Amino acid sequence: MGREIALEQARGGAKVAVISRTAAEIDETVALIKTEGGRALAVSVDVTDYHAVERAFARIATELGPIDTLVNNHGSFQAFGPIWKCDPVAWWRDVEINLQGTFHTCHVTSPAMIARGKGRIVNLVGGGTGNSFPHGSGYASSKAAIMRLTECLNDTTTEHRVFAFAVDPGLVRSAMTEAQLFSDAGKTYLPGIQKLFDDGVNIEPSRAALLIADIAGGRFDVLAGRLLRGVDDRDVLEKEMHAVAAADARALRFSMIEQQKL
Repeated sequence: MGREIALEQARGGAKVAVISRTAAEIDETVALIKTEGGRALAVSVDVTDYHAVERAFARIATELGPIDTLVNNHGSFQAFGPIWKCDPVAWWRDVEINLQGTFHTCHVTSPAMIARGKGRIVNLVGGGTGNSFPHGSGYASSKAAIMRLTECLNDTTTEHRVFAFAVDPGLVRSAMTEAQLFSDAGKTYLPGIQKLFDDGVNIEPSRAALLIADIAGGRFDVLAGRLLRGVDDRDVLEKEMHAVAAADARALRFSMIEQQKL
């Protein structure tokens, strides 16, 4: 999915920095971008290491120029099962990579965007963001937290013309879902994933890539701070976005009844 996002950004004329802990994967993505005539840079970094993120983004700004769009597509989902059966180290590692990694990149990039009065940040969320995910509690907790982080970030940056968005790409066949499908823990605790694929639920990563390209271009600024989905019809979403914003929808909220009680 990250490769599709990077390729689509490059096709739109962006200079693209591709970041991952695994150098081989991003080297291949950069090679594909260059083959298509684009400009790209591969930077290997662990997003849970704040100072490494600082150094990485300083290098990107030096070699490619100011960062206009940040896409946080990194993710980890290794702890499957009921909370009392999850490996505590794996559970917390999911939270660190997903949530702390997103905080680090937002923390490093947003000041320059604010100073320039221009920028868009896209944070990918997923299963468990707005509903219970009993056997994926670490992943779900981190993704719900990223949704709230996105809202908080956006509420403090919009006055500077810096907009933050949450994107749920849908169920995409990836290395992460492969682990869910074929690991012993995944087969035991997440059998529903296989059923979804058997039923034909397999969202193409290009859906999220095209949506993010539109976000980067400013098409959905009205929906900043809210959740957009890879399965959305983008033309329909554009027609409805003012109504969505007016209804304060696609956000983490108590129900109106609960708000009245509070």
